[in-house]
Order: sequence, then structure tokens, then C-alpha cells
Amino acid sequence: MNTFTNKTLGIAGFSISLMLANPVSAQNPVETNQPSADYKPAFEGQTRIGSVKTNTPLNITVINEKLENPWAISVLPNGGFLITQKKGTMVILGADGTLSKTITGLPKVDPSGQGGLLDVTLDPDFAKNRMVYYAYSEPQDKGVLLAIAKGKLSANETALENQTVIYRATPSYGGKLQYGSRIVFDKDGYLFVSTGERSGSDIRIQAQYLNSSLGKILHLTKDGKPVPNGPFAGKADARPEIYALGLRNPDGLAINPQTGDLWEAEFGPKGGDEVNLIKPGKNYGWPIITYGTEYSGKAVGDAIQQKEGMEQPVYFWNPSISPGCIAFYNGTAIPEWKGNLFVGGLGGSHIIRLVLKDNKVIGEERLLEGKGERFRDMVEKDGALYSVTDNGKLYKIAKK
Repeated sequence: MNTFTNKTLGIAGFSISLMLANPVSAQNPVETNQPSADYKPAFEGQTRIGSVKTNTPLNITVINEKLENPWAISVLPNGGFLITQKKGTMVILGADGTLSKTITGLPKVDPSGQGGLLDVTLDPDFAKNRMVYYAYSEPQDKGVLLAIAKGKLSANETALENQTVIYRATPSYGGKLQYGSRIVFDKDGYLFVSTGERSGSDIRIQAQYLNSSLGKILHLTKDGKPVPNGPFAGKADARPEIYALGLRNPDGLAINPQTGDLWEAEFGPKGGDEVNLIKPGKNYGWPIITYGTEYSGKAVGDAIQQKEGMEQPVYFWNPSISPGCIAFYNGTAIPEWKGNLFVGGLGGSHIIRLVLKDNKVIGEERLLEGKGERFRDMVEKDGALYSVTDNGKLYKIAKK
């Protein structure tokens, strides 16, 4: 049985009481830079928690460095990897990272800005049906939108057959930013899909609208229909596929394999990057509440961080780390990581390890600092973490 020590830290003018399992002990927070706004957290431990350090010796290697703007990675049943590339192709790598196949013939994407061929995930029954689900920015007559599609991986692994768009996040918009787009299967074989609010000051309020797909977590069947009995089913002027609302740019989405809870990470504006525990029917506040500011430094809206009926993030960062992805560690090779949440930083150029206890963050660590990489997506396989970067690399982080 673990024993616990109570350690109190003074952070940014308030104290935090931590209960940490030995041999992990809390040190000073990893973030030492000044925040972009002097907003106070809603509760102790919501930001700048004490730092922890991995005791297990790690072996960090690059097993491929010739990818072309990779955006997402999934693990194939044979131990290889299926990876999307921003301009519109997928590649299959062997378990050792060597290129095996290139998949072409995918839909036309708009790769400008933050668009392109985005997330990819496998059907839970992939070993039998070979179905692949993917997201991309689809050009329209007026603007661009996030499309979710599916297709069957061909026997020769060079094409997706019978490709079908199952959902379009409307309305379309002329901007090129903040599509969200992560796809996660739940235990019942339904899809959770995250959508961005598309950034523009003229459209982002739609994250609060129940008749818009933007700034939401959606709950869909494999055919793109609303999952029955959703939290807004039967509500007038509401889309029944909406599971949660009030999100800005949710680029991270994962289910905790130990609890079944759905977690999300999203970009704040300038500061205010968040990790949220997603519950059905809940409103996560953007753009009404936020711990960030406009990029100009001006306040967002009324400059409020709390409002009745709107959820608080479990954790936030200020200044920004730009969370591009999240993944839970459920392996056994590194026991101290079991149940930890890992966050890939884009602007932050590092991977963050968050130690969780009772759905609260009790410790933070930064890994792979100094590599100069933007960590775009991440998976765990056989006790190791694998992460693709915007520079075209595939990192393997494993026990030495």
C-alpha cells in the first residue's frame, strides 16, 4: 500500500495542499513565467500545481523522421501505425517505424491554416471489418467545414474503399482555424467527436448555440446519426447529437481506460489552455468564461472566469502550452505512470505528464523539453508512448 505525505506549496499568492504518493514528491511548479492575465483560479490546484519527476530511466528515440506534417496516429492490430498527413494522405508504418504503405485517393482537403487531413481512428471491430474513421477540412462553395468520414482499408493497404462522409459540422465558415476534430470510440461502439468553434469573433459565440455543431462534443453512431437519448434529445431548436458545449478548440480527446470518463484538452486564446472532464449536457463556458485573454491582450468578453451553469476546467495553463493531443497511460512497463494523463504541447514544445487523483491534478512534469518539437498526437502501445510531431518525426518514449 502507498503511503502519503502532505506537502503545502505557495503558488502565485495562494497555497496548495497536496496529497502525493511516495516516492513522488511535489516540488516547485514547472511553470515559472508570468501569466498573460492575473486571473485567480476557482479552486486550489487548478493551475501551477507542484512538479513531479519520473524515476524510471527512459529511452527516447526517433523511429521515423520522414513523415510529412503528420496530424494523427492510431495503432494497428499488427503493432504498426496508421498516420494521417496534413495535405491529404495516410501512411502505414511498421512497428519499428519503417514506411510500409501510402494511402492515396482520399477526399480533397483544404490544408491551409489549421486545416487538412486531421484525426484518424480505427473501428473497434477493425480486425474484422477493416473500417477507418477520419476527419478533414472539407472545402465548400462558401467556406470550409469539418467532415467526418469512414472507409474500408483495402487488402493491399493502399486505399480506403467505399468512402462515405457520415457527418458535417455546420455551419461552414470562411476562416481556416480551429477545427477540433478528434474522434474517440466509447465502450458501446459510438463516436465522440470534438469540433472547434472556428476562431472568428463573428462565429465563436456559436459554441454556446445548441442549433450549431461548432464548439461541441458530439455523440454519433457509426453512420453519423445522433446517439439515442442524448442530453439534448427532444429539446426545441437543439441538435440531438450534441453531448457537451462551450468549447474553443478541442484538439485533445481521450477516454480514461480505468474509469471510462471522457477527458478533453483545448486551446485557450492567449493563456487559459484547459483540461476538462466532459459530462453529458454540460456547458464549458467558451467564450463567456475563460482564463485567457485575446491575443491583443484585451479581455475576452466581460473578463469573467466563473459563471453559474458553466463548468470549470480541471486544470489550466497560463501562459499557453497549446495542447495538441492527450493520451492516458495504461501500461505496466512504467508503473508510476499508470493512470496518468499525457498532453502534447505544440507552442510549449514538450509533453506534459499530469498525475491524477480523484479527477484532480496533483502533479505536473515536462518531458522532452529542448527538442524543439510540436507534439501533434500521441498513443500508448506495449508500455511505450509514441508521438508524431509537426517536424515529421515519430518519437518512442519507453522504459530503458
